[in-house]
Amino acid sequence: MTSTRQHPTSDRRQATADHQGATPQGQVGQLSPRQAARLAGIGYVMLFLLAIFANFFVVEGLIEPGDAAATAANIRESEGLFRLSLVSFLAVFIIDVVVAWALYIFFRSVGRDLSLLTAWFRLVYTVFLGVALIFFFQALQLLSGADYLTAFDNGQVNAQALNALEAFNYTWLIGLAAFGIHLVLLGYLIVKSGHTSRILGYVLMVAGVAYVIDTGAYALVATYADYENAFLVMVAVPSVIGELWLGLWLLLKAGKRQPAV
Repeated sequence: MTSTRQHPTSDRRQATADHQGATPQGQVGQLSPRQAARLAGIGYVMLFLLAIFANFFVVEGLIEPGDAAATAANIRESEGLFRLSLVSFLAVFIIDVVVAWALYIFFRSVGRDLSLLTAWFRLVYTVFLGVALIFFFQALQLLSGADYLTAFDNGQVNAQALNALEAFNYTWLIGLAAFGIHLVLLGYLIVKSGHTSRILGYVLMVAGVAYVIDTGAYALVATYADYENAFLVMVAVPSVIGELWLGLWLLLKAGKRQPAV
């Protein structure tokens, strides 16, 4: 009869591997904390670059608020760039799902239920982004010059395209409220984990609250446009600092059992 009892040396090796973040033996396809952190970090850096290009460089550069004719002219003149921003948003939509999964794996040792809730709020945001992209597609189709659009005059087509782009923005804005809650919960997990500086967690929590406030203000404040730049700064500063810091930490250090600062 063959003995199945492991030798003490094998046990020690397995314990060492688990401590160092290696995938446990016999668990094919499961990520160690370090692997999950690296995956989330790569995803975060990609999200950071893609979102800045698609939203701030392309969308903000081509859309003229309240001017349907100018917006349509800009998109027609830069259709390739507009399509590239759409592809970038699609990439963000897919990558965000992977990042939510990887963050859940990394932080579940801190609190499995809270880590799962954090991931769910990110996924809710991702679903809203996916729905918003339908309107992005619609705007592109309206400005495509298809034969059936001759039933409308040029002004009507331009107005419908701008309305579709506004619907894209509104839908995404609602999703960002869920993303804000995700950041608050993620910041709390970082603070409680002791894996890195607690300042990172607090910055993410501030960014998350700012997202929620911005969405609420857009819905409640009739003169929101007068304060739009102030709200943009309120959201962008902690978000850029916190999320870039988070992405680099996940990519370079997280899971290596570095002492907390």
